Amino acid sequence: MKKSIKTVIALAVLLVAAIAVCFAWRAFSPKAQQGAKTVTVTVVDDRGERREYTAHTDAEYLRGVMEVCAGLEFTGTESEYGLMVESVNGLRADYAADAAYWAFYTDLNGNGEADADEYCAYGVDTQPVADGESYFIVYEKAA
Repeated sequence: MKKSIKTVIALAVLLVAAIAVCFAWRAFSPKAQQGAKTVTVTVVDDRGERREYTAHTDAEYLRGVMEVCAGLEFTGTESEYGLMVESVNGLRADYAADAAYWAFYTDLNGNGEADADEYCAYGVDTQPVADGESYFIVYEKAA
């Protein structure tokens, strides 16, 4: 009898914990801004050359913005976490070959630079965008 009461209590505690996690996720998950917006995306290639794109869109997440940027081409692999970008404008970043990858930054302080302290917190499918924001897609190599 005592063992079944302990089991019921343990299950109740797990249920309460699961509900708390769900509420916390909803409260702190990325929030998308609906409606028309203008977003800038700057690609910095392996030679440090920059190419800027401006999107006028209703897209709520970075991938949607990238998809409407005229001239911006990108490919990748779909995963459980969303699109893993592998190639931008024909330049492939192959981490296994030479530790190269595409890094995504947001220009939070408006200085027009991709600063390491402004690394996007989410993947391109879940990175919310807002009107007037700027993003950087930068070819980088791990140290």
